[in-house]
Amino acid sequence: MPVALITGASAGLGEEFARQLARRGADLVLVARSAESLDALAARLRDEHGVAVETLPADLVTDDGVQRVVARLSDGQDPIDLLVNNAGFGLPLQFADNDIEDEARHLRIHVEAPMRLMHAALGSMRGRGGRIINVASVAGFISRSTYSACKQWLIGFSRWANTEYAVDRVSVTALCPGFTHTSFHERMGLPKGEEGIPAIAWLDAENVVREGLRDAARGRAVSIPSLRYKAVVALTKVLPPSLTARAARRGRV
Repeated sequence: MPVALITGASAGLGEEFARQLARRGADLVLVARSAESLDALAARLRDEHGVAVETLPADLVTDDGVQRVVARLSDGQDPIDLLVNNAGFGLPLQFADNDIEDEARHLRIHVEAPMRLMHAALGSMRGRGGRIINVASVAGFISRSTYSACKQWLIGFSRWANTEYAVDRVSVTALCPGFTHTSFHERMGLPKGEEGIPAIAWLDAENVVREGLRDAARGRAVSIPSLRYKAVVALTKVLPPSLTARAARRGRV
């Protein structure tokens, strides 16, 4: 059976990746900060799908947390076939008002941690084959504080790596959803339409993950779920950056 390692697996898109991959018969390594949440999810997936599920509690903002996951990705005796870089968190868009240490942690979990995990995964996958999915965002195509800048880096690096390592049978895909309803949003009390975001702009997590897995299987460097967000990204190429930046100030994540 293929083995998938998913960061940020205890909720949101990470949990949905775990569910869909388990349904397809993949064994899993689930990474998140909360051991309790991981253990509960692992037990459900084992019971429902009969797959092997390993839990790896780790905080990817810390050196120790990153190194623990790097070590697992580098294990040649039990190799990983699919890496899903999904862990992350959001900050208010007002960069100058945010605590700079929070911004540094934000940069680390969205850029440095995925870079280190990709490096470790490539060391194991090259020649053998494998897939990497980096959960980015349509925010990476517009100007939207440091969150946008981080996701822009992830998209650009994924595009390059997908071409560079195709010869080694490794694909790298940046998954770029728009506003997506997940359990994370529900716990924050953000139902459809909150914060000026119309209902039509929201995506379903199940569809986002399904399209991301499909595009990764096809070797695509960038996956943009839904026709409406494909249209949004197309518009960003012709509209003035100042206009897209003003529009992007709406919403939280």
